[in-house]
Amino acid sequence: MNNELDSYTTELIDRLYAGEDGAKPDDTLQAEINTMVIRAEEEDLTGPIVELFARLKALREEENIRADSLGLKREQLEALARKHQEIDEHMVSVGGRVDRARPIVEAANARVDAYLDVKDQEAPSGIELWDRILENQARIRQALGMDEEAWNTFSGQIRHAVSSVEELARLIELPADAVADIARVTRNYRMRLTPYYTSLIMPRLNDPIMLQSIPTGEMVDNAGVEIPPVAADHSPARLVDQFYPRVVTIKSTNMCAMYCTHCLRIAHIGKKDKMFSKQAYGEALDYIRANKRIRDVLVTGGDAFVLPNSLLKWLLDELDSIDHVRMKRLGTRVPVTVPMRIDDELLDILEASNDRKPLRVVTQINTAQEITPVSRAAFKNISKRVSAVLNQAVLLRGINDSQVKMWKLCETIHESYVRPYYIFNCSYRNPQFVHFRVPVEKGRDIVESMYGNISGDAIPRYIATAGGKIPMHRSNVMGREGNELILKKPWSGEEVRYPDADPEVYGDDDNFSFARYGK
Repeated sequence: MNNELDSYTTELIDRLYAGEDGAKPDDTLQAEINTMVIRAEEEDLTGPIVELFARLKALREEENIRADSLGLKREQLEALARKHQEIDEHMVSVGGRVDRARPIVEAANARVDAYLDVKDQEAPSGIELWDRILENQARIRQALGMDEEAWNTFSGQIRHAVSSVEELARLIELPADAVADIARVTRNYRMRLTPYYTSLIMPRLNDPIMLQSIPTGEMVDNAGVEIPPVAADHSPARLVDQFYPRVVTIKSTNMCAMYCTHCLRIAHIGKKDKMFSKQAYGEALDYIRANKRIRDVLVTGGDAFVLPNSLLKWLLDELDSIDHVRMKRLGTRVPVTVPMRIDDELLDILEASNDRKPLRVVTQINTAQEITPVSRAAFKNISKRVSAVLNQAVLLRGINDSQVKMWKLCETIHESYVRPYYIFNCSYRNPQFVHFRVPVEKGRDIVESMYGNISGDAIPRYIATAGGKIPMHRSNVMGREGNELILKKPWSGEEVRYPDADPEVYGDDDNFSFARYGK
């Protein structure tokens, strides 16, 4: 056994005896130290030794009392330090523990305590809001004439989905000018909220569920030229998007249980729900069969989980029959918008496909408020049947654009059997939701603030979509010209221009979304 004291311990002991002495200990303090010394010497534990050294350090720094003024000889403390090192399984020194580790922990605790003090007020989850959500559900069920069976089934939720502003105004309180704007927007863009998702809305300005599901006038008032539908220049075959040689996407439907106000595929939604012919799916599958480079296939939409079980099973079976397809993914928001869809039949289909080749479910959760006991149970059940459940959040103004909101989101989904995977910077392609965009530097600060403060596998990668997913590491941001960033694609070295959020738009909180109404 090595009895030598390390530099951390010798430096600490030196400070306990060095310099001029200050105040003398009174009888109470001396009795306290004597008791601590007896415990440290008699008990075969590291804790009493650590507490003694920590107390002596505090007395030296705060009251200028040296260890010898307390009747302690240096040899006595050195013996206790050796005892600590001998007891500790990893030979950690008392100096390392008291003089290094504890200050690091205390500094980190201050950061985390600041978050813990406000997280449940600033970013409450649906679990913490559950009693109020249940009250909303009772009121909505009565207003829509839904019985318990209809509420608890996917078909009942879709049959009673809210798609008109008149129906919406019966369920939640909206300013009159907001109602007029929603009616104006829905002439061109579809709105749909399941009754369940509607029940998550809280009566507060710019509630994060409202912002994601109820369109405001900005969607038609925002100026700009709409870029052609996403992936129009990366669609080599029918229903197929391909940005990378080994990964393709099958856009299996235009349907979603709830249409998001920030939807990247807003141009694909159309006016009516559609599933496609097997001939159309067949062309996509033929393209995949013919290209042996393809390893990973994402089935999305719309939303893959709104497909009938029979069609989803057929698609997965077809993909599993292609030898070079080794991985599959299903893109869905259903577990947070209508978790009743996650039934035993669907889970069995997922498990059967995952048994053949790994199947991952990729979801989008943007606020902790979307995680309720019901959606958490859905994710738990899915996680038992597939190889991974991953989240791709979108960084959205007013919804998750603060450290507290994003930390709470990532921790909440992490505890709900979902791994944070990506944070996408809100797309620049569509002027309809430019008001939701967050400056890249702010997004980068939020993500980088997570390191060292939350679990490593709860920290997502920050991504900008510009002809592929570009990680927003500082080494990939080559410069800026005006309001455009010059980004480098790490897989090819190609440089692309990426418009940043307009700082004037982002800073105008008085006119953001529902804040513009009722002035």
